[in-house]
Amino acid sequence: MNKKWQIYETDDAKIEEISKKYNINKLLATILVNRNIVDEKDIKLFLEPTRADFHDPFMMIDMRPAVDRIKKAIKNQEKVTIYGDYDVDGITSITVLKSFLKDVGLEVNSYIPNRLDEGYGLNKDAIKTIYDNGCDLMITVDCGISGVEEIDYANSLGIETIVTDHHEAGNKIPNAIAVVDNKRKDSRYPFRELAGVGVVFKLIQALGIELGLKEEAYLKYLDIVCIGTISDIVPLVDENRVIAKLGLMLVSQTRNIGLRSIINSSGYTKIDSGSVSFGIAPRINACGRMGKAEEALNLLLSRNINEVNELTKQLNEHNRKRQETEKDIFESAIKQINQEHLEENNVIIVGGENWHHGVIRNSIFKNYRNVFQAKHITKF
Repeated sequence: MNKKWQIYETDDAKIEEISKKYNINKLLATILVNRNIVDEKDIKLFLEPTRADFHDPFMMIDMRPAVDRIKKAIKNQEKVTIYGDYDVDGITSITVLKSFLKDVGLEVNSYIPNRLDEGYGLNKDAIKTIYDNGCDLMITVDCGISGVEEIDYANSLGIETIVTDHHEAGNKIPNAIAVVDNKRKDSRYPFRELAGVGVVFKLIQALGIELGLKEEAYLKYLDIVCIGTISDIVPLVDENRVIAKLGLMLVSQTRNIGLRSIINSSGYTKIDSGSVSFGIAPRINACGRMGKAEEALNLLLSRNINEVNELTKQLNEHNRKRQETEKDIFESAIKQINQEHLEENNVIIVGGENWHHGVIRNSIFKNYRNVFQAKHITKF
């Protein structure tokens, strides 16, 4: 495979200036310059982010009606369901919002669609189940921006909806009480790259401010917010960098016994973005991939050490099965490709009747570049 390397033309004078002014080595100064982080404010935010660097959450479109509706639900003790995704971002989003609302006196339900049976996002059968359980208000996390028809259906049943999401918005916004998503075309919020759990953090920050709570009431969840943010591979700049920096400090001393158990079982002793990406995230993600996302959520919500120990064993077992399944699919794909003897630049289509669709994309696409060079693999 022919590779074309594009090398930055470094501004040596600027690198030298930043290195001396901020007392950092030239490698770090080079990274800053290459990323165009050269203004004093941006450099300080990158090097030493603090809680003061969070933007005002009420700058987000629809944050005010979202907060007002949740305050009403708290006051009237309404039945609320949080509808989330089955990956790390979704599971941490539910964990943070459900835990915070419990802290302020509102017990809520949660719903995670089964990846194998329901797929991603809102679906009408799930909404009907939520309705049958007497739900007054549904709050989506890490999903919902594309659920125009589904939210219309919820409206027809009398369920009000607040959408919190971070995915790209289409031309039509769902007809919800509030749609909090910085990738709306009409957004004026200064940062658009928050993960789903980052948007949830801004929601609980806004609620905390509105309810007159101390900052610690929402900042204490930055360990979980950090896990979801890093795992979702969003750019670690601006507010994401604040979340990652402050969150990692909390992860190392987390009071969440479920998270602590995952860390211990992963074998990592140093807490950094690497241990989150390769130790914590795969174990949580494995539950969703194997159709067992509720177990990961229950682990992060549990306060019972015996339950935590049992759930941690289950997470590790799901991760082991996920790894074995990926390996089997990958080897099967290689066997098919080796039988084809195709020339360079051909498109290769591989498939298997028993390939687990919860892990198939991960098993093939994360490995094929190292094996097939210029050839491409597609699975429909």
